[in-house]
Amino acid sequence: MKITEIRYGMLRVPLKTAFKTALRTVDMVEDIVVEIHTDTGNIGYGEAPATAVITGDTHGSIIEAIAKFIAPRLIGQDIANLNRITQLIQTSLEKNSSAKAAVEIAVYDLFGQLYNAPLYKMLGGGDPVVTTDITISVDYIDKMVADSIQAVERGFEALKIKVGKDIGVDIERIKAIYAAVEDRALLRLDANQGWTAKQAVYALQTLEDAGVKLELVEQPVKAQDLDGLRYVTERVHTPIMADESVFGPTQVIELIRMRAADIINIKLMKTGGISSAIHIADIAALHGIECMIGCMLETSISVAAAVHVAVAKANVITKVDLDGPSLCAFNPVDGGVIFNESEISITDAPGLGIREIRGLQRL
Repeated sequence: MKITEIRYGMLRVPLKTAFKTALRTVDMVEDIVVEIHTDTGNIGYGEAPATAVITGDTHGSIIEAIAKFIAPRLIGQDIANLNRITQLIQTSLEKNSSAKAAVEIAVYDLFGQLYNAPLYKMLGGGDPVVTTDITISVDYIDKMVADSIQAVERGFEALKIKVGKDIGVDIERIKAIYAAVEDRALLRLDANQGWTAKQAVYALQTLEDAGVKLELVEQPVKAQDLDGLRYVTERVHTPIMADESVFGPTQVIELIRMRAADIINIKLMKTGGISSAIHIADIAALHGIECMIGCMLETSISVAAAVHVAVAKANVITKVDLDGPSLCAFNPVDGGVIFNESEISITDAPGLGIREIRGLQRL
């Protein structure tokens, strides 16, 4: 099975409600879809969102990186040579992690198809069912409380609460949500780099003193501020998770060396795809560090790949934040992973199992 062509498309899917964080507000998923065609007729699918404020990738840069730097290296390559192909992708140009991820996901999809097995089995196997949390966007307190109650009633047992805009209001937001859901759901806070180290310590110590129990707090400080991240980790009881501070294996090693966080958030769009995500999980496992697997605003194409990784590395990926498809107004994908509210399950279809993508605009 050899690569013959790489094609692109734009996929637009409206969200059920606007997605609001300390960094941005979005009301529609607009992602680049990659199709890798082969001489056997098999097609592998990948996807990448434009997340300029996090990865630096835009729609234009994703297409340019693939068309000018990645694709020329891959034409004619045999899918069976997976390690060689992933090396070609990762060394094709610096950064551009989302572009690399989209191509790698499609290659891994084809790798599973080549051996007629679902991807998670090719990565080591596991129980093909995971449970995800759901995001509660930052908003007025009453709206966030109502959204949280609705999510619990839909069966979600973990809520990812977006904060990071106003420290005083953030504390009140969290207290109100905690009181509303009582012990029916775990609360995970995501500050999206919105606090300083001292603000984070103040907020978390205030919440701890008030009896609010949080499962974790994600990226309370700026991505580059590892000293600040460590400052927070050392001074609160609540587990601290690094997200934007960690893109690749080298950063993970430094984070662990500094003891700057308790948990690492793996996202394929940050790692540049599946190969580096696996490296990060293995490094974390060696050091006894738990991982979460998360996503950007992505549909069930690339999120499906993350689910396969989560299942295969369940020994270290103990938390799942793959609610992108649940936030979409509809699922544009036929086949693939099954998203049913908080429960995500994998079928026995080869690779990612995707048969068709509806509404794809060819580029």
